[in-house]
Amino acid sequence: MSTSPPQSALATFSSCEISDALIKLGLPHGGHIPDIRMLSPTTSGETRLCGPAYTVQMVPGSDKTSPKLSSHFVDTAPSGSVINAVWGGLMTAGAQSRGALGVIISGRCRDIGEHRSSGFPVFARGQSTLGQSPFTRPSAINVPLTISAIPTPGFTEPETTFPAVEVRPGDWLVADEDGVVCVPTELVPKVVELATKGREVDAKCLVDIREGKGVQASFKLHRGK
Repeated sequence: MSTSPPQSALATFSSCEISDALIKLGLPHGGHIPDIRMLSPTTSGETRLCGPAYTVQMVPGSDKTSPKLSSHFVDTAPSGSVINAVWGGLMTAGAQSRGALGVIISGRCRDIGEHRSSGFPVFARGQSTLGQSPFTRPSAINVPLTISAIPTPGFTEPETTFPAVEVRPGDWLVADEDGVVCVPTELVPKVVELATKGREVDAKCLVDIREGKGVQASFKLHRGK
C-alpha cells in the first residue's frame, strides 16, 4: 500500500475523475468551477495544476470601505500554492519567484504571451487588454470565496442554475485541459479512494467496449447500471 499523502495522490487524477468522486460524495456541483479554461501554457495536454488554494478577495475599485492590503498579495503567496486572483504578466514573474504553482481566475486575464513564454499555468474565464485598476482592488487574502457560474441566456430559474462553489483557503484545486475542480481539504482522502476505484472500473469498461461488448452491457457489468 502506498504511503504517499492523499494530496500527492490527488495530482495523479484528472479533473473529471475527481468530479465523479465528489458527485458520489454528495456535492451537487462535483467541485467543478465552470466556465474557466486553460490559457497558458499552450501544451495543455501535459499540464495539470494541483495545490492548496491561496485566495484573494477582490472588491470594486470604487469601494472605499473594505479593508486594504498592506502588502501585494503576490508577495505573500506561499510556495506550492495555487493563487485565486486577478492577473497580469508581472504577477506571473512574482509568483514564479515565490514558487507558486499557477493561478485560477474567476474573470479575465491579460498578457497571455508573457504567461505562455514563462510556462506558467493560467486558468481564466477569458482574456482582456485591461488590467486590474481602476476596476477592482484586492481587499483580503485567505478568506473563503464563493464562485458562481456565468448565467446562461434563457436559463435563469433556480433549478437550472449551476450550484456555486465555495473555495476555502487550503482547499485543493485541480485544473487541467478539462476544467477546474475544488476539493475540500477534509474530503481529499475519500476522493482519492473513490477516484482510484472509478479508474479501475472505467479501465474494465474500456477493455470490454473495445472488444465490441457494447457500452450498455459493459456499464451494467462493471458499474452496475
